[in-house]
Amino acid sequence: MCTNFIPSARTDFLDKRLGTVAPAVPGWPAETYPGYAAPVVVRSSEGAAVQLAQFGLVPPWSKDARHARELARGTYNARSETVAIKPSFRHAWAARQWALVPMECFFEPCWEDAATQGGRATRWRIAMHDQEPFAVAGLWERWTDKVSGEQADSFTLLTVNADGHPVMGRMHRPGDEKRMPVIVPAAHYADWLHASPQQAMAFMTRFPAEQMHSEPAPVPRAAPAAARNAKPQTPPPENLSLF
Repeated sequence: MCTNFIPSARTDFLDKRLGTVAPAVPGWPAETYPGYAAPVVVRSSEGAAVQLAQFGLVPPWSKDARHARELARGTYNARSETVAIKPSFRHAWAARQWALVPMECFFEPCWEDAATQGGRATRWRIAMHDQEPFAVAGLWERWTDKVSGEQADSFTLLTVNADGHPVMGRMHRPGDEKRMPVIVPAAHYADWLHASPQQAMAFMTRFPAEQMHSEPAPVPRAAPAAARNAKPQTPPPENLSLF
């Protein structure tokens, strides 16, 4: 799974690699956790566009703002094996509401040294081997508040099984299934945004470990309590929520 990442808004990456430009939207936190706002790239009439969305997808059938917040606590990741049929995600999948989530890196808990760390995991930073930005496959939704009429965009990251992966297989608690976000190869960004549901499923693969870099990383003082305690399976409190 992936609950924490650093968004990328590098102009050269967005423009030259993703085919769009930096968004004309308010800023966002330096690190993204569930409930936070972050930039995502979506398909548009011009090819691709950047929009601000909340990390944690809200399906269109959400009853009200409170229900939307509750749902978003468990929808920041979508399992690729069931995304097409799960109630929270199946509309976005069928409607081909693909997203590319630009990142500098993401963070995961490694439990290999827990015995010497007071029973806690060590936070690890995971990026590309060349330290260049990359993009993760996601889905986006637009929810309308029936009371106020206001609209809010949200997104989820797609994940695949990572058991045995040289990098991602080391993360999370012993005995838990290992998961990793779907990293889209740079040469296929446009293909992902314009894929059919059948073509999209072909993207649900594990990224090569030799193209990734991982290392221990400090926990920022401003991180939510869940991150400071190395328990990312628990969504942290909302911050800069769009709801």
